[in-house]
Amino acid sequence: MFDNLSEDTNSSLIKFEQMLKTNQVLFFDALEFENIIHHYIDFAQFNLAKKAIKMGMEQHPDNVELMLLKSELFLVDGYFNEAENMLNDIERISPEHEEIFLQRANIFSKKKNHPKAIEFLKKALNVSEEPTEIWNLLGMEYLFQEDYIKAKKYFHKCVNENILDYQSLYNLLYCYEQLGENIEAIDTLNNLLEINPYSEVAWHQLGKIYIKINKPEEALSAFEFAIISDDCYTSAYIEKGKLLEQMGRINEAIANYNFSLNFNDPNAFVNHRIGLCHLKLGNENLAIRYFEESIKLEPNHEKSWMALIDFLIDSKEYVRAQKYINKALQANSDNSEFWKKSAFIHFQLNFYEETALGCKNAINLGNHDILNWTLWMDSLILINDWKKALEIGEEALNYHKKNSSVLYRLAGCKFRLGNKNEALFIFDKIKNNVIIPRYINHLFPELIKV
Repeated sequence: MFDNLSEDTNSSLIKFEQMLKTNQVLFFDALEFENIIHHYIDFAQFNLAKKAIKMGMEQHPDNVELMLLKSELFLVDGYFNEAENMLNDIERISPEHEEIFLQRANIFSKKKNHPKAIEFLKKALNVSEEPTEIWNLLGMEYLFQEDYIKAKKYFHKCVNENILDYQSLYNLLYCYEQLGENIEAIDTLNNLLEINPYSEVAWHQLGKIYIKINKPEEALSAFEFAIISDDCYTSAYIEKGKLLEQMGRINEAIANYNFSLNFNDPNAFVNHRIGLCHLKLGNENLAIRYFEESIKLEPNHEKSWMALIDFLIDSKEYVRAQKYINKALQANSDNSEFWKKSAFIHFQLNFYEETALGCKNAINLGNHDILNWTLWMDSLILINDWKKALEIGEEALNYHKKNSSVLYRLAGCKFRLGNKNEALFIFDKIKNNVIIPRYINHLFPELIKV
């Protein structure tokens, strides 16, 4: 654990932990306690950090740095009032200490009082000799308020101070995006590239913005420069692959996706994209193989499940589609589109009870597509459950008022249940606006003759 520590800190930690084991009380100077506590906080060993703070403050009761660390641990535990009380004590000893303002800002930020957090961050900025971290915090507080203009100002300062501060760069680009300032974003990235021409991150982000403003050739060049800057930069290969796919250069897209797999762990998204490319090329078996690999890597990868199932539906391979839709639902039973597909597939296989279940679950999950309602009614009609089909049809009209497809089925149910006059009245109103499915038109011949 202590291998990467300085010799002094390593020695202090060994001495401290030996003391805990033997119950001896040894003396440490305040700086030793600071280093010990920082180490435990960095490794999320908060119980040991608290023990070190307790002992440290017993030996150095008015040490501001130890008091600040104690208030920091109060914040970690969510004890805001205790942290505030500790900060009040510190303020009496050292009223202009930068860390007091930062911790107070943190308290107000956690309480979602962002204007107050900003007020304390600006006070910290007035006394700080290293403002970069505070600029970043100010930018984040303005982001929380969706004040992108002010947030942009502070993230811009961070990037100007350190061109390798990529998190601030991403936040700055997000501000530009929210403000619709694509040209300003391009200018910022070009300025960075003048200073560091081999910044793969800047080239990559530049390419993404060029795509946004419909400049595919410029985007392609940017991604290529990102790869030249770092030939193991996975994201650039993937973005280049997506762009080549859009441009119809499918084989080149596949090559870039495959390159990305050389530098990273197997990736469900990339396998999915390769599968789609092979579908476009007509390589159906390869496409299925990549979709299956994607699902193997990430069982909840819904897009691969859907692509695979849609392909089998289009190919009218309903038995294979049934196998995959059942597996997809085992992986994610809360996907309404999966239940909708399940209903359609089982209907094609004449499994009407399974069709009804699929429609019911899709609708219960909020998918009120007209097909779910009509297919549910049809599955009930085809097993002669006229009363239940009528009930479902009347419920469907709450979401699809005066829909001819629903009304036709309702008329048929009423006819079968003996309400012939009412059925004929409904059918007479809609007969010129309804397409009657072949699989049920023979069930109501009297209506069709009207």
